[in-house]
Amino acid sequence: MNVIVAVDKNWAIGHNNRLLTRIPGDLKNFRRMTLGKVIVMGRKTLESFPGGQPLEKRVNIVLTTNRAYQAKGVVLVHTMEQLAEKLEEYQSDDIFIIGGGSVYKQLLPQCKTAYITKINHAYQADTWFPNLDEEASWQQVEEGEEQTCFDLEYHFTRYERKE
Repeated sequence: MNVIVAVDKNWAIGHNNRLLTRIPGDLKNFRRMTLGKVIVMGRKTLESFPGGQPLEKRVNIVLTTNRAYQAKGVVLVHTMEQLAEKLEEYQSDDIFIIGGGSVYKQLLPQCKTAYITKINHAYQADTWFPNLDEEASWQQVEEGEEQTCFDLEYHFTRYERKE
């Protein structure tokens, strides 16, 4: 399984159920990486999408403890056990965990690869991703060239779980 996320200098990922910033190049990279794949998210992440609609041309799996929750165009699961059963139907390399904070924390231990967009800026935030640079079980194996969007600098990086 993979995780994909954009983080700021402090590994922050969100504020008030929104992304910290929208960088067109990062959104394009996210689309390229996840198109035709399986994306796993929490309810709040789904609701943060435009119109609360699932992302097209992907299998959208939503983890929510609210059994009364309804959403069109998604696969709803209510427990980690249900999620594990559903994910067995797919190739592990085709699965991307896309947020939010609690879903990342629950599923990161099962992931082998992390695609991290590192934004060289510190934002006001209320949600963070674990700092993989401080995690002994992860190592950065790739760092792309510096990208810019107006005055923001960012890099696409890839981390692998150590065997």
